This record gives sequence, C-alpha cells and structure tokens, in this order.
Amino acid sequence: MKCVFVTVGTTSFDDLIACVSAPDSLQKIESLGYNRLILQIGRGTVVPEPFSTESFTLDVYRYKDSLKEDIQKADLVISHAGAGSCLETLEKGKPLIVVINEKLMNNHQLELAKQLHKEGHLFYCTCSSSLRH
Repeated sequence: MKCVFVTVGTTSFDDLIACVSAPDSLQKIESLGYNRLILQIGRGTVVPEPFSTESFTLDVYRYKDSLKEDIQKADLVISHAGAGSCLETLEKGKPLIVVINEKLMNNHQLELAKQLHKEGHLFYCTCSSSLRH
C-alpha cells in the first residue's frame, strides 16, 4: 500500500489540510499510485471525514505521542515547515514536500524550507503556489 502522510505538527494549518483533502487533490494523489492518505491535523478546525474504498483510504487524527511510525511507513511526507517535522522526516530518508504557511507573521518557515531545498533535501510550495523545482 503506497502511503502519503501529511503532518501539521502541534499547531493548526487548515489551508494545508483543506487543500490535500479536496476531491481533486485526492484524485491526483490516487492517480500517482498512492492508495492511502494519513492526515495529522493538530488543533485545526478542518476535519475531513475518514473513508475507505476498494482503492483508497483516508485516515485522520489530531495527535499521537510520536509520528515516527507514520513517517517510517510513508512513501511521501507532506509537512508544514516546522524544524522538528522536517528533520525527523529527513532523518528517515523519506521524500519530503514542505508547505509554507503564508499566514504566519514571522515566516521563519520559508527561510528553513529555502535552505533545505538549496541543499537538495526537499521541495517546497505554499497552498496557493506550485511546487518549487
């Protein structure tokens, strides 16, 4: 089972959760050969309805003591740009797409994502832009 894991850490990032759980996004994820999407939604207010069909499963939860198992099982991780989430994913050697939260006042996430992208570790984007390189 090919799996995408999406994490927002301990915060909320409703734009990211809404974007990846939208019907067109789910269809695109499935067309790329993934058949499971796990959403860790933190304290967000966007709470997609979990479902399972013959070809695709969507799981949703707020928090776990550790995300290590979900990261380890994932074939792709999509994450907010928190340093902890980025480093934990990269330590596991997983492909990582970082989504910058444009609503943060002091956007340190963008600086971190740009540097890690420059070093060849990840790709990054915002909810309103396309993937960078």
